[in-house]
Amino acid sequence: MTSGARAALLAAVLVTFVLGLAPAALAESYPIPAVAIPGQKGAEPVEPFIGAAAVAHSVTAPAIPQNPFLLPGPWSNIHNDTYQSDTYPGAGPLGRSPTTSSTWLGTASDPSAIVVGMTFDTAGNIVAGAIVSKLVAGTATVQLTLIDPESLATLAKFDLPSETFYPGFRPAGAYFYSDEQDRTIIGTVERTIWVVSHTQTADGWTFSHDATYDLTPAIPEGDAIEALAPDFAGRIWVTSKNGVVCTVDAETGVILGISKDLAMLGETIANGHAVAADNGAFIASQKAMYRFDPDQFGRPCMTWREPYTEGYNVKPGQVELGSGTTPTLMGTKYVTITDNASPRMHVLVYLRAKHVKGKRLASSVPVFKAGASCTENSLVCTDRSIIVENNYGYRSWSQDTTEGRTTTPGITRIDLDKKGRGHVVWTNDSVSIPSVISKMSLANGLIYTYTKPAGPGTTDPWYFTALDFRTGKTVWKQLSGTGYLYDNFYAGTFLGPDGTLYVGVLGGISAMRDAE
Repeated sequence: MTSGARAALLAAVLVTFVLGLAPAALAESYPIPAVAIPGQKGAEPVEPFIGAAAVAHSVTAPAIPQNPFLLPGPWSNIHNDTYQSDTYPGAGPLGRSPTTSSTWLGTASDPSAIVVGMTFDTAGNIVAGAIVSKLVAGTATVQLTLIDPESLATLAKFDLPSETFYPGFRPAGAYFYSDEQDRTIIGTVERTIWVVSHTQTADGWTFSHDATYDLTPAIPEGDAIEALAPDFAGRIWVTSKNGVVCTVDAETGVILGISKDLAMLGETIANGHAVAADNGAFIASQKAMYRFDPDQFGRPCMTWREPYTEGYNVKPGQVELGSGTTPTLMGTKYVTITDNASPRMHVLVYLRAKHVKGKRLASSVPVFKAGASCTENSLVCTDRSIIVENNYGYRSWSQDTTEGRTTTPGITRIDLDKKGRGHVVWTNDSVSIPSVISKMSLANGLIYTYTKPAGPGTTDPWYFTALDFRTGKTVWKQLSGTGYLYDNFYAGTFLGPDGTLYVGVLGGISAMRDAE
C-alpha cells in the first residue's frame, strides 16, 4: 500500500471512529470550551489509579541560570530551559485524590492534533504547538493554540505555513520558545523565523505576527530549520536538518554568521541544542557531539568535535540514525547525550569546557538489555544525576501501542562521581515508556513520565506515572485515557506554574492535578 493510500485509509478510519463528536470543537468564536478526547470504543475496565499518594523528598541541585532572553522560569521551551534540563524547581502532583481532564484539538475529519510543545505565558496560559494534519491532503500545520490552564478552553489559534506530511515528520516549528517579552519565537517551513505575540483585548485573546526573520541566505533550498534557542547575549542559535549552524540577532533578525562545517561533513541534525551561560552552544549531529562558540562578531565557530557510535541501523523507537537525545548541560562542567551503539546504548558524558587536557569523554555507561535499547528523548539531569528512558520497540502508534501491545520497558538513573565517571543507581524494568519526554520535580523528588502497559486484552490504557527519584520505584499511576488518541507520539510531559501535570497526546492535551 502506498503512503498516500495508507493516509487516506487512516483518515477514513478516524472519521468513522469519531464522527459526531466534533461540533463543539468546530466552534468559530472564542473561547472554545474543551471537549474531552474520545476514548477507545469497547475498552475493558481498567484501574483508574494504581499505587498511593507520594511523600515529598526534595532533590538538591544548583539552579539553572536564567537566560535573560527567555521568559522567566522553567516554562519557556520544550525542555524547560536552555540547559535542556527537563527539571522543575517547583512541585507537581503527589497523587492525592487526583483528577484528570483533556481537550480534543482535532476534528471529525482530522482527529489528530498532537501537541509537541508547551510554554506558559506570564498570565499562566498554555501556549501549545499543535501539529494539525490534513491526512488526505498529505499536509500538516503547526498551530499555535492559547489554552486556559484550568478549563483547557481554547482562547485563540494561529496557523504557521503548512508542510508536506511524511513518516517521521518533525516540523520546523517543533522547537519553539517564549522570549522575555512573552513572544513566541518559532521556525517555519519557509526557512524563516516568525515572532508571534498574543494579547488580551475586550473581545478576547488574539495572536499577532510581529516580525519575520529571513534565513534563506543561510539555509539553502531543500533544507529546513531543525531547532532554535537563544544564548545569554541576545543571539538566536539556529540549526538546520542538513547541518547548517547560524546565529541571528534576536532583536533585528540580522544573520550574524553561518557555519557549514557539519553540512560539509554530510552530518544531519535531528534534535534540539543546549546553550550555556558562557554562550557555548552544544549540538549533537547523527555522528558527533559539538561545542560551538561565537567569535567577536557573533559568528558561530566550532570549538570541538567528539565522534560517537552512530550505529548501523535506526532502531525501533528512533526517528533517525545516531543519538536520539538533545544535549543536556549538567551543572557547570558536563554535557551528556546517548549514542546508538549495539548491542547496548550508552549514556555519554563529556567535559564541556573549551579546552581540556586529556580525554574529553568522562564517562560511557551502557544501559538496558542487549538488543533492546534506544531512546529518542532528552535526558533528565541535575548536576550529578541522569535519568534515561528506554523507547525501544516504538515505531508508530498503529504498530506498537494498539491492540493491547506495548514497548520494551526500562528507565535508569546514573550518578556521576567526582571524576565524572557514571554508575547505575537503579533500573526500573517494570514500566514501558513508549516515547514521552519525561520530566522531574526537584521539590518533591518525583519523575513524571507517561506509560503504557500491555493490555488487558486489546485495551490500550495510558497512565500519568510518578517514579521515586531515590529508588526508581513506581509510586503511582493515574489513568489519562484509553485508545490511540491518548498516545503521546514523542510529545512531552510538562508541569504548569500551578503544579498541574500536562502531556501532549495525539488528540491534544491531557491534564492531571491533585484534588487537594
